[in-house]
Amino acid sequence: MKKNMITGSKLWSIAMITSLLAACSSPATTSTTANAATSTTGTTKTVSVSEQTSVKYADLVSLDADDTNISWSEADSTTIKLNGTTATVTGSGAKAANGSVTISEAGTYVLSGELTDGQIVVNVADKGTVHLVLNGATIHDNDSAAIYIQKAGKAVITLEKGTKNTVSDGKTYVYADATTDEPDAAIFSKADLTFNGAGQLTVTGNYNEGITSKDDLKIISGSISVKAADDGIKGKDMVAIQAGTITIEAEGDAIKSTNDTDTTKGYVAIAGGTFDIQSGNDGIQAETALVTDGGTYNIVTGGGSANAPAKVEEGPFGGGGGGWGGGTPPTDMGTPPDGEPPANMPEMPNNSGTNAGANTNGAATSSSANATTTTTDNNADADTATTATESTSAKAIKAGTDLTVNGGTYTIDSMDDSLHSNNNVTVNDGTFNIESGDDGIHADQALTINGGTITIAKSYEGLEGAIITLNDGDVDVTASDDGVNAAGGETETATNTAASTDSATTATDAATTSNISVTETTGTTSTTDQASQGTATTQQGRGPGGMGGAAASNNEFHINGGTLTVNAGGDGLDSNGSINMTGGTVIVNGPTNSGNGALDYDGTFEISGGYLVAAGSSGMAQGTSDASTQNTIVMTFPATQKAGTLVHVQDSEGNNILTFAPAKDYQTVVVSSPDLAKDGSYVIHSGGTSTGKAVDGLYTDGTYSGGTQVVAFQSTSNVTWVNESGVTTANTGMGGPGGGGQGGFGGGRNRSQSGTTSDSTGTTDSAK
Repeated sequence: MKKNMITGSKLWSIAMITSLLAACSSPATTSTTANAATSTTGTTKTVSVSEQTSVKYADLVSLDADDTNISWSEADSTTIKLNGTTATVTGSGAKAANGSVTISEAGTYVLSGELTDGQIVVNVADKGTVHLVLNGATIHDNDSAAIYIQKAGKAVITLEKGTKNTVSDGKTYVYADATTDEPDAAIFSKADLTFNGAGQLTVTGNYNEGITSKDDLKIISGSISVKAADDGIKGKDMVAIQAGTITIEAEGDAIKSTNDTDTTKGYVAIAGGTFDIQSGNDGIQAETALVTDGGTYNIVTGGGSANAPAKVEEGPFGGGGGGWGGGTPPTDMGTPPDGEPPANMPEMPNNSGTNAGANTNGAATSSSANATTTTTDNNADADTATTATESTSAKAIKAGTDLTVNGGTYTIDSMDDSLHSNNNVTVNDGTFNIESGDDGIHADQALTINGGTITIAKSYEGLEGAIITLNDGDVDVTASDDGVNAAGGETETATNTAASTDSATTATDAATTSNISVTETTGTTSTTDQASQGTATTQQGRGPGGMGGAAASNNEFHINGGTLTVNAGGDGLDSNGSINMTGGTVIVNGPTNSGNGALDYDGTFEISGGYLVAAGSSGMAQGTSDASTQNTIVMTFPATQKAGTLVHVQDSEGNNILTFAPAKDYQTVVVSSPDLAKDGSYVIHSGGTSTGKAVDGLYTDGTYSGGTQVVAFQSTSNVTWVNESGVTTANTGMGGPGGGGQGGFGGGRNRSQSGTTSDSTGTTDSAK
């Protein structure tokens, strides 16, 4: 099923790493990053995917000696002893006056004690490096930033080992005039800013942000806790985190980069660390690319997945299109394939869950606001004079261009998408436990999984992208709508989510704006035009009076390896174009309503390797395509079978082809295996038991016994449709009313059907 959700997003890229991404012509089964470029001609969109090497932290971030320098001595430093509203300076380069300390020379400054209402100001004309050592310091300013780096080549803040340090501001700032809007964070820097050391730092941004740098922001080490009225940690040109323990509670975004005018900047790169994030909006957001090499992440956004707005499906005539009564997803996801009781899938409340922030206005003051349905960045950089108004976003990890995950452990409960990119997402490794109020992993263009263990325990749609490729890894998806959805170029809308007023570049402009996406004519894993495939096979409408339906798009889902287990309330595997499977293991527990199918594609489903089993309702059932080189059986039972009832397929010699216990009620089962022969003889049983080991409902080894023979038959095609009477024709797909909003009267979107057209040739065991 396809959502209609109104979105507007800027598509930017990082030109500087184009040279680092070498296109190659290796096969699709290699573990490489897939990037997509798009173009449009009329209403036909073309997407091609090139194989590219992965981007890592070291490709984006370089450190100098100052970044890692934590050493100091009293002899070579200026000491600043804070005492209430005064300070004592011992050494050169700094002066105390009117409750504040101004540093005017490069050097090392060691701060200790408490400043109850004052400011540490760095104003170094020669652009040298200022090294601030927080050696048990508490700094608070009632009406401005507590630490303000006005001018310097670089500022380095070292957290002395064994010390606790605190920096905070007031809820109201006083500025020189009404045109001034900075500083606006408890720690604010106009220069490059680096944190290092082994001490602790607690930052409270009562006015707006916690920590802000107008240039690069790097965290090398340390324990940093931030609580902010808006954003927690913000860097304009980059946010780079090498290690450390980071705890953030932010009403806005937790970690973000903001440069939207220079395509070589505005990225977030993380090598490692421990992150505990609670944010009203996005958890980690990069204006351009986002790269994580490792780390441990616990991220909750927008109050979590239970706080997500309800989704509404729209049919071709507007309004909700059947299925679940206008598209409200079902909450009963059945028994998971491992046989354990499922976690409850609570209905999503109709609110955004974003807490509004309010600041007090005073004379010549500026305030920051957070809205529940829209957010306005009133703190745009003065040198760009840009103000963006965007719809509320509460994604856990979000990139404006490419999102690359090379490793790490992620526990995510997000109101919005858990992993999201306005361009491409590549997962090379990592362990993910995801609960999402929308998509588990979403890419506007290419979504590529090369490894890792991904468990999406809750989502609206599990995996979504214009082109989806599974090369390796273990993926387990639970979705109230589609488990996997290869779709793109849709207009999207969600209940209670305001439309963006951003004049952002649309997804179809990605090829011209993204320097990180490189399209090659060799080594591609997808074709550029599959619309003609809609006429290459028999098109059959779904239901009486169904509309003619849309022709297949160029969206693609490639399965080259790994394991994929899906439990979906909507379609199990859904492609608006085609599906291609060359390897791996795919288990689908599809829908129980006839308005959806375990398999749903508009082009073709060609399988040449791997193992596929898909169980679900019969109304919109599809098998694989006749062009497949691996054989498939599609069995439709005379009545709905209860969840957990074994379906067993064996050949005439008693060899096991399939023993499977679907997690939900089912009537149709699709199985494709290298062990199936085009002219083989097979027997299908229902019920019984197995002594084998079940993984996700699929039994291996052991002995099957006690079942009832449903049918014995001779396969006559590489796609054989079977019912209790024997070999039959492909499903004509009467479907259910509405089909979840995809086809209007009876869900009448055209489907390609494959299978034999011969009369019944099988035999039925009348002794059953």
